[in-house]
Amino acid sequence: MSRTKLKKFKKISNMPHVIQPEREELLGDEFTLKGRWSVHFENNYPICLELGCGKGEYTVALAKANPKVNYIGIDIKGSRIYSGAEIVRKEKLRNVIFIRTQIEHVVSLFNKDEVNEIWITFPDPQLKYNRRRKRLVHSSMLKKYQKILNNSGVVHLKTDSLFLHGYALGVLENGPYKILHSTHDLYRNKPQEMSLNIKTYYEQIFLNNHQPITYLSFSFL
Repeated sequence: MSRTKLKKFKKISNMPHVIQPEREELLGDEFTLKGRWSVHFENNYPICLELGCGKGEYTVALAKANPKVNYIGIDIKGSRIYSGAEIVRKEKLRNVIFIRTQIEHVVSLFNKDEVNEIWITFPDPQLKYNRRRKRLVHSSMLKKYQKILNNSGVVHLKTDSLFLHGYALGVLENGPYKILHSTHDLYRNKPQEMSLNIKTYYEQIFLNNHQPITYLSFSFL
């Protein structure tokens, strides 16, 4: 591991807004903040997750725009989380935290109905068939999201991968889901919603290369 990464890991270890639960805590369902996030945030605002948050660009931008919503970015890469965590520290944002862990542990982090909204932004499409269960829109993952989302909860998928967008549609059309919106070219019609106009570093690269960005939102029946 490079010295730069080691420095980042050391820094996030001392940040109160970066949580790094032990694997044993999650496997044993002993994570102390589960069901108690209002205590950590010191408010009862709704909770929104960004899964696979990377550098936290989306998490931070949403949090700045919606101060009465609590945002939680989840990613296993500590060196990536560091970027967003540094912004939160410098700007003293009180409605953002990051959790460094695998996304498949999400049901060990939150109680039933504890989450209002989930964003999945530019995840690895896991193109190989033998890695299909790693896709963040695989049916096994959707069942986990359903356990923590409240009845009006919505999941958003934003990706440059036409494959992943099509795969997600196939999963949704064959299960207890309601597709709310779907487009193969999000910016063609210039969306009005601020949340859809946030552009990450890599997303801007895709756009500069004239790659369309797809978008999909859905809820559970």
